[in-house]
Amino acid sequence: MGPSRALLVRHRRRPSLPRTFTNRWPPSILFIELSTLCSHQHPVFPVLYSVFGSFSNSRLYLSAKRQSMESTDNVSLRRTELERCHTGYNGRDISLSKLAEALHHRFQKERKIDDLNEAVTLYRAALELRPLGNKRRSLSLRELAICLSDRYGSQRTADDLEEAIRLGRAALALCPPGYPDRDASLNSLACDLRTRFRKYADIGDLEEAIELHRAALELRPPGHSQRLSSLQNLAVCLSSRYGNMGVAADLEEVVTLGRAALELCPPGHPDRHVSLHNLACDLRTRFRREATMRDLEEAIELHRAALELRPSGHPRRLSSLQNLIRCLRDRYGGLETVTNLEEVVALTRAALELCPPGHPDRDASLNDLACHLRTRFEKRADLRDLEEAIELHRAALVLRSPGHPRRFLSLQNLARCLRDKYGKLGAVADLEEALTFTRAALELCLPQHPDRDVCLHNLACDLRTRFHKQADTRDLEEAIELHGAALELRPSGHPHRLSSLQNLARCLRDRYGNLGVVADLEEVVTLTRAALEFHPPGHPDRDVSLHRLAYDLTTRFRKEAVMRDLEEAIELHRAALKLRSPGHPHRLSSLQNLAVCLSGRYDKLRVVADLEETVTLGRAALELCPPGHPDRDVSLNNLACDLWTRFQQQTNMRDLAEAIELHRGALSLHPSGHPRRFSSLQNLALCLLDRYDKQGSIANSKEAAALGCAAHPPRQLDRSAADLDEAIALEQEALQLLGPGHPHYDISWRRFTAHLQKKIRSRVAPPSSCASPVIRSDIKQVIRTVAFEILKSVPTRLLHTHTGMLCNRDSQLSHFMDSQQYKQLLSSYPKCEPSQRMKLIHTDV
Repeated sequence: MGPSRALLVRHRRRPSLPRTFTNRWPPSILFIELSTLCSHQHPVFPVLYSVFGSFSNSRLYLSAKRQSMESTDNVSLRRTELERCHTGYNGRDISLSKLAEALHHRFQKERKIDDLNEAVTLYRAALELRPLGNKRRSLSLRELAICLSDRYGSQRTADDLEEAIRLGRAALALCPPGYPDRDASLNSLACDLRTRFRKYADIGDLEEAIELHRAALELRPPGHSQRLSSLQNLAVCLSSRYGNMGVAADLEEVVTLGRAALELCPPGHPDRHVSLHNLACDLRTRFRREATMRDLEEAIELHRAALELRPSGHPRRLSSLQNLIRCLRDRYGGLETVTNLEEVVALTRAALELCPPGHPDRDASLNDLACHLRTRFEKRADLRDLEEAIELHRAALVLRSPGHPRRFLSLQNLARCLRDKYGKLGAVADLEEALTFTRAALELCLPQHPDRDVCLHNLACDLRTRFHKQADTRDLEEAIELHGAALELRPSGHPHRLSSLQNLARCLRDRYGNLGVVADLEEVVTLTRAALEFHPPGHPDRDVSLHRLAYDLTTRFRKEAVMRDLEEAIELHRAALKLRSPGHPHRLSSLQNLAVCLSGRYDKLRVVADLEETVTLGRAALELCPPGHPDRDVSLNNLACDLWTRFQQQTNMRDLAEAIELHRGALSLHPSGHPRRFSSLQNLALCLLDRYDKQGSIANSKEAAALGCAAHPPRQLDRSAADLDEAIALEQEALQLLGPGHPHYDISWRRFTAHLQKKIRSRVAPPSSCASPVIRSDIKQVIRTVAFEILKSVPTRLLHTHTGMLCNRDSQLSHFMDSQQYKQLLSSYPKCEPSQRMKLIHTDV
């Protein structure tokens, strides 16, 4: 809603008597004195009324009239006067006009249309008595035009407006240059032409109105009693032309005229509040064009001054509150100061109090307060603000029933608040209601509706949110269709095309992650490239677009293994990292992603420089993740993995030792139930096994047989055995996290079994006095593992032959381990050749 300006000002003027006569005796006093000497029935009274009636609009006459006839109903008085002027009587036209004027005046106060209709009828009758050549015909034409124009404003009957313009042109034709009332006719016709412009948007009407107002202003030089109204009216028309055509010169002239009008309204002037208000509105308009804070600050001060002149009970106080709120809201958007926002909320509450139930602006005030409370919620995260905003938007929606022009806006705003509430509390009911309102808003935006793209976009975003909550692919499919439709409505050059490109890419990225369709990934890359074009070098969001495209290219590389994608991704990540200098909030992400890409290239090409840079980037990333940082576990894990990779290439035990410590740190941040605990368990186990293999587990190798225990003191062997024991414990926990049926369960199970076998082999007594005996508990674990693997291939429940009862796998395994055959297996296992032990277990089980 734009700023509200004062209405166009019209002034009726009656012909004045010769100055020599009016200067001899104040005409109003003369009229009152003479009228007391003769009754209304006296034959001289009509002539007296005809002579002095032209002064009825003067301020002195009105003051005298109030003093002499305070209790007299003006309309009744004029009717009585008209009744005394029978048809054909000289001066009847004046009586008709006087009664019409009184009725028109009463209509303006009480808004009774019957008064206005009668005034029109009477003005028509007066006009018939003033044929061409009558000196008062121009006045009658103008008065009838003003009444018809007011009736159009009340009834919106186009014929009234058209007739008012025809009469205004006829009146102006009777007022050639030099005529004393020409300025009034110019002003009246200009006002009606602007009214018709507002109805039909014909710029020709507005252009003519501006020219007429300029001509009237020239006839009202400084000191003229109606110069103020001409300045205001011309400013209103120029403001309309600026809003229609956007010509800066018009806006500058509007401000100039507004300042001139304010100069004519010093403190104490009855119209000062209007001039303050109008100039403030124009300065805000210029601020929105040129973003000059001086204009906004001055507009705020002027609105505050106007508000002081419009105390509680003033009919225009609401307008001042609303426009001051708009200015403060603009300043909050530029400065984001809490003080501005708090004042905006307070003023909006005051405005709502002026719009009780039944007020035509109540829905707008409810909507405004709700929007400002939501803004405060975004700033302070106080859920009470959001709850109140939702209730206010619901109340506004009730007042904007189906068919209301702003129902669409209320549906959108209510959906937005419910969306925020879902984001805060995660209640699915809020998300479902937001979807309902967004669909309803879309139904109001048929094809060709200017906001259809916005509704398509919002509904698509809500559906994607529900997909992430409920994993229903139908929501994702519909979201993709809607984003595609919104993108078609946002062609090249559209201000929101970038948003559609990005959101469609997100949905297709989700579908690729869900279904793995390569076509989706290809389209994602295409859309992300198009989005990058919106962020040329120097754009503040270029780093984000570079990062997204690099990420999508990396994903495609993992799918298709095309090195060009990985090479481009590396270059894009490097470019993004340059734009994210130390201290940038997203520098960590760039360091991590560039390291991942370089690690992938090392895996492909084995270029040592890539591996070294990966480690360097990993250390830099870890420095940005001190204890307590939410991404510290990721940086610890990534650097550990890269150091392990370098250990594999260079066999530097320092790298492996550091990798183990880093993995321990990551595992400590992945407690039971953490989604990454399984990977941390396996990564740490892998490093410990490598250290075991490197330092202590050569008991079965030829080198161990040749060197004996001299090469491996008991202390070193104990330390190596501890690594193996810890690795087994970690693998066992990892296995428990998966459970049968998990896609990685079999691999983890085989690894766990291999670790146990490695431990058993390491305990076989060599031909040396320092060898350790085979641990009985380890043998039992291996047998149990093999037995469970074999049972996986048979039915889950079998008939027990001795009891005739069904038993499950656990019962079957328990029965076997209680058998004599199991005991014989335990005793024969250590005596068997190491190479034959697994065969023995499989055979007996």
